[in-house]
Amino acid sequence: MTQPFKPRPQQAEVLKYTKGRMGISAVPGSGKTRTLAQLAAKLIQSKKLADDQEVLIVTLVNSAVTNFKSQIDSLINQSGALAGFGYRVRTLHGLANDIVREKAHLVGLSDSFTIIDEGDSQTIITDAVEAWCKGHPQGGSEYFLPDLSDDRVAYLLVNEWQRDAVGIATSFIKQAKDWRVSPEELRRKLDTFSQKLPLAEMCHAVYVNYQRSLAYRGALDFQDLISYALMLLDGHPTYLDLLQKKFPYILKDEGQERCE
Repeated sequence: MTQPFKPRPQQAEVLKYTKGRMGISAVPGSGKTRTLAQLAAKLIQSKKLADDQEVLIVTLVNSAVTNFKSQIDSLINQSGALAGFGYRVRTLHGLANDIVREKAHLVGLSDSFTIIDEGDSQTIITDAVEAWCKGHPQGGSEYFLPDLSDDRVAYLLVNEWQRDAVGIATSFIKQAKDWRVSPEELRRKLDTFSQKLPLAEMCHAVYVNYQRSLAYRGALDFQDLISYALMLLDGHPTYLDLLQKKFPYILKDEGQERCE
C-alpha cells in the first residue's frame, strides 16, 4: 500500500501555489514528480477550473507521462472524484504535435503530415553524408595532420571521417533548427561571409538533402515540431490566447531541459 504523502517544508511551500510563475530547484530523488502530482491534483480539485479547462503537465519522456497519470488519478480517486478528467500530461514533443496538428494549415502543412523518429532521422542524415563524401572524396582531409601518409589519409577518410561527419552534421542541423535557420537562409549567410567555411558548406549540403528527403516523405522531425509550434504561437495570437485559456495552469517537470 502506498504510504501517505507527508511533504517536507520545501515541498509544502510548492503545494501552496495558486497562480503566477514559480520555479523550483530540485536535485534527482527529491520527490519533485510526486510533489507536482500532488499540486496538479490540488489544482484540479480546487474548483477554479471551468468545464473546458485543464491543468497541463509537461514532462520529459513517455514513461514519465504514465507515472504522472497514475499518481494524479490515484489522488483524485482518494477524494471520491472521477479520475482522468481536468488535466493533460504530455511530453514536450507530444504537446508540440498537438499544437501543430490542430492548426497545421496555418503554417503551410498538410493535415496528413507524418513524424519521423530519431532513428529514421539519423539514417537520412547518414545517407546524405555518404552521398556528399562520394562527391568530395578528399573532403575532410584538410583537418588531418600534414605529416600523415597518403595511405593513412585514405584510411581515415573512409573509416573515421565519414562517421565523424555524420555526428557533426547531425548537431549542425539540430542547432540550425533550434535557431529556426532554414537551408535557404543559411545559404545566404554563407554566400555573404568573407571566409571559406568548408565544414559549414558540407553541413549545409547535408541539411539541404535532409530537408528534401523529409519533404518527399511529407514528414517532420522532432525539431520541426518545436519550430512549427513556436511559429504558430508567435504568429497567431488568437490561437495562443485560446490555448492559454484552455490551460490556465502549466506544470513543467525537468525544467532544466531546453524548450526554446
